[in-house]
Amino acid sequence: MENDTQCPVDFVLINENKARLTAFFVLVLTIIFLATSLWIIMAFLTIDFFLRANNWGKYSLLGILSDAVIKQLNIKNKPTDRAPKRFAAGVGLLFSLGILILYFFQLTTLAIIVTAVLVLFAFLESFVGFCAGCYVYSALKKTSNLFKYK
Repeated sequence: MENDTQCPVDFVLINENKARLTAFFVLVLTIIFLATSLWIIMAFLTIDFFLRANNWGKYSLLGILSDAVIKQLNIKNKPTDRAPKRFAAGVGLLFSLGILILYFFQLTTLAIIVTAVLVLFAFLESFVGFCAGCYVYSALKKTSNLFKYK
């Protein structure tokens, strides 16, 4: 079976270790949200994902925290293209906003399911380096091809 997974590219390099550490912080915060149901955590993640998805990562508190940890622990720079991480942040934005909306409409079971998926994606990115965003991107690209005129 052929692997036709594609990721967006913009030829701007970022530190993959920073992205993975940021995903770890998302993982921790999302697990805390699952344990406490503190909606402010998901509101914070929504804002942070928004900043990172829109190229305002320098204002992201999770990004700033990741930079501080990388500097303190002297973690090496591992260059990777920025676009897949931005796209994944956009997916994270949709998930966190969706979770927030489900939570406010008291659709608790659905909120927990969507939160569990976000936990899984953050875990895979932070510990395995697996970018679920690339698979979402590929699926969206294939779907959009279905609607093009031939």
